[in-house]
Amino acid sequence: MSITVKEVAKKAGVATSTVSRVINDHPSISEETKRKVRKVMAELGYVPNVAARNLGKQIASAIGVILPPLDSKERLGNPFYLETIEAVNEEAGLVQMSVAVASAPDFATLLENVKRMHLQKQVDGFILTYSVNHDPVIAYLYENKIPFTLIGQPYEHEENIVYVDNDNQLLGKQATQFLVDRGHERILFVTNTTRENLYFERYFGYQKALMMAGLPTWPGVKFEEPEDYLAFEETLKTVKPTALVVIDDLFAMRIMQLASMYGYKVPENLSVISFNNSIFSTLTHPYITSIDVDVARLGKLATQKLMDQLNNRLTTGVKVIVPHRLILRETVIENEMTV
Repeated sequence: MSITVKEVAKKAGVATSTVSRVINDHPSISEETKRKVRKVMAELGYVPNVAARNLGKQIASAIGVILPPLDSKERLGNPFYLETIEAVNEEAGLVQMSVAVASAPDFATLLENVKRMHLQKQVDGFILTYSVNHDPVIAYLYENKIPFTLIGQPYEHEENIVYVDNDNQLLGKQATQFLVDRGHERILFVTNTTRENLYFERYFGYQKALMMAGLPTWPGVKFEEPEDYLAFEETLKTVKPTALVVIDDLFAMRIMQLASMYGYKVPENLSVISFNNSIFSTLTHPYITSIDVDVARLGKLATQKLMDQLNNRLTTGVKVIVPHRLILRETVIENEMTV
């Protein structure tokens, strides 16, 4: 026997119209009432007839999560995207929304997938999990006034785009300063992505920390082609770094293995700090010192801001910054070397 709206209303002590508005996440209902009604719905096992509701409103009750082109093993294996989808799915479930994922090996195919999802009304809006320059996907969403939230900082139209992000320049600065405070003076910034905004912001932060300390900066060490891995040995010999700031935990693991091949030991003669505080930071010893960007909160807030747009509670651009924290582990030690 299925539970009815009347039964939910009775137990919650509200009108049936209030229950209906809660189901539709109507802005006229307070958050306290919404929580109370949703709790009763969960206790009674009430499931709204989403299909019937959507038919009348011409909506899909679904969110599209757009992943960046999965064009490398690092991208395919990066837990950031899975953790983001998990957080979006959990938050969307609170308002009876489902989640669809758009992914592809390249931007052209990804754009076609997003267009199809939109034109066939499979989703009501999108969450982008990345930010790159000259992205055809974000251009399509922006130009067609399709509701979306960006996880990351946009390259343009910042005043009109809703986005959720960490302060990546501050992340880069604090990670580098952490090394400087421990006596490191020859520090390299290492990355396997150069299109994403987070690279530029974290690298700017790296430069800022070193310049403020009166220390030399170096160009970002970029791994984009197979020969870059071979060139890394020469870079280590030339610069003689005692520490590395690496773009994320997964890539930090690879760089640590590579450095080991070239005779470096982490952290004995090469300290490493990275970002995300993902599962990879504690898979093998030495555990990686990493800055936790709170992926779950990024996904949760991105979903909430998209829902605000879908319910006409948000009509202009807005920026939401998520706090971060440094997790000290085993890959950073005091530098006692003199070069």
